[in-house]
Amino acid sequence: MAEDVERFIQDHELSDPALIGHSMGAKVAMTVALRSITPISSLIPIDNAPIDAALKSDFGKYVRGMQAIDAADLDPKHYKSEADHILRKYEESLPIRQFLLTNLLPLPSPKLRTPSSPSPSPSKLASKSKFRIPLPTLSRSLPQMADFPFKDPSTHTFKKPTLFIRGTASHYISDEALPVIGEFFPRFELVDVVGAGHWVVSERPEEFRRGVVEFLRREA
Repeated sequence: MAEDVERFIQDHELSDPALIGHSMGAKVAMTVALRSITPISSLIPIDNAPIDAALKSDFGKYVRGMQAIDAADLDPKHYKSEADHILRKYEESLPIRQFLLTNLLPLPSPKLRTPSSPSPSPSKLASKSKFRIPLPTLSRSLPQMADFPFKDPSTHTFKKPTLFIRGTASHYISDEALPVIGEFFPRFELVDVVGAGHWVVSERPEEFRRGVVEFLRREA
């Protein structure tokens, strides 16, 4: 995935972009920074650290919920609300469900019926939903998703401005991880979003936005 990001930056001729990523995306962004193949100006990892760590069981639950949606026949006119109803069995928090459902692609609407065409049957109106992420691959990869490819800060460092954002109710950036973060990213700053769990962006969007904007303005 880090190589995909590097290729995207190169293909679009982006010059020294700021790179931001959440959760696994944070580890991808950190990997791009430490590989030092594609220049970036600054880095913002959200609620993840440059260490190997076990994923919470919630992630397997989320994948099972999305697979249940994938297996369902949803009404194209109400597919989002029906998908949310299914996902509610797996996650109580509305902001988290809404975040997960951003990966659900719109279903095609049924074609308009002409006077001479027969009415479509109910089965024709329904269609399988489709997530833009490959759920089987995601499910198989969960045990390895929390790994980090760099182990030795003496061989790879990123010495440009770096902002780590963590939710105070999340365990993914522990106080014990801060020394390691400092070795990989010696210019790092830390913003704590009070009361937020792992889904910082969805749970505390204004506090998250404020921290990012202040950092980018200061480092521009």
